[in-house]
Amino acid sequence: MHHFAFHNGSLCCEQHKLSYLSRHYGTPLYVYSAQTIRDNFRRLKAALAPLNHLVCYAVKANSNLYILNLFAGLGAGFDIVSGGELYRILQAGGYASRCTFAGIGKTREEIDYALREGVHCFIVESEAELETINGIAGKLGKRAPVALRINPDVEVSTHSYITTGKANNKFGIDLSHAEEAYAHAAALPHLSIRGVQTHIGSQILDCRPFVEAIRKLSSLVVQLAERYGIEFFSVGGGMGIVYQEALESGAPQWWKEADPELLTPERYAAALLPLLSSLGVKILFEPGRSLVGNAGILITRVIQAKKQSAKRFVIVDAGMNDLIRPALYETPHQVVPLEHSPHLGSGTADVVGPVCESGDFFNDK
Repeated sequence: MHHFAFHNGSLCCEQHKLSYLSRHYGTPLYVYSAQTIRDNFRRLKAALAPLNHLVCYAVKANSNLYILNLFAGLGAGFDIVSGGELYRILQAGGYASRCTFAGIGKTREEIDYALREGVHCFIVESEAELETINGIAGKLGKRAPVALRINPDVEVSTHSYITTGKANNKFGIDLSHAEEAYAHAAALPHLSIRGVQTHIGSQILDCRPFVEAIRKLSSLVVQLAERYGIEFFSVGGGMGIVYQEALESGAPQWWKEADPELLTPERYAAALLPLLSSLGVKILFEPGRSLVGNAGILITRVIQAKKQSAKRFVIVDAGMNDLIRPALYETPHQVVPLEHSPHLGSGTADVVGPVCESGDFFNDK
């Protein structure tokens, strides 16, 4: 659910008319619903309440400073993938001690910065990275907290660009090599082994891939807890959201009539809790899109309409530089007017931006 809906013919966010905001601030304009973010976070926390857990917001989903401050106030941790994201969290009132630092391309400068600020844990993607972090930590006179990202080789039904848990993906360490990699980490004097992490992909709409990944990794988690005293198991993020009927899905009635298999926080928790509750370690979750994806809109203004022999175009002042997902993944987004009027006509058209590429579209009808 979310807090965007039509009231008396006007699209509103938390009862505020979006047409007024667009006139006042101009377009293109991003508008976010803070209450939707709060509701999404609290709903997930409630579903996971039986577990000893921490929800770490994936900053890559939206690094707006107000949103980061909002999550910090809600008690969230943070999943970061760059020194820049860590800097933004600190500027927004968050703490490095509640950040897990993932990503396959951490620079030496970023590792040094994160160690000095006291990051909670590095999510390490290779044995070469273990050596790099160990060397930097040694020079600083510190022991760096680390967890290895383990790739369980799980198939997910999502766009190939956002599948991250297969053997042919660039992320993590193969499960078959995990024990050897942990032994390597344990032999390095300036590292402290803290946990295990995995992340299998994004925009996943059913529970089965998550269940399969956890089942594959559970015995490793137990073994590492006994051998190295690990403190946590991070299962990553990846929960998908509704795009095709994004506006309609804000209403409770829509969910009553929706596919009963459609992923929700409650169904996600019900599937995972039986597998995680007996592991004896803290469980970290790294949601991003599922917390903020339905909490924001992009308002754009029509510049003009244009009719070609093959189709009709509506040209707007926002482009792929403002919302790249339709162009990058060829996944149209829902487009709606800010005002409903009985005097307006209807028709089919491509809604396109002003960027000089044919891939600059929003709905591509």
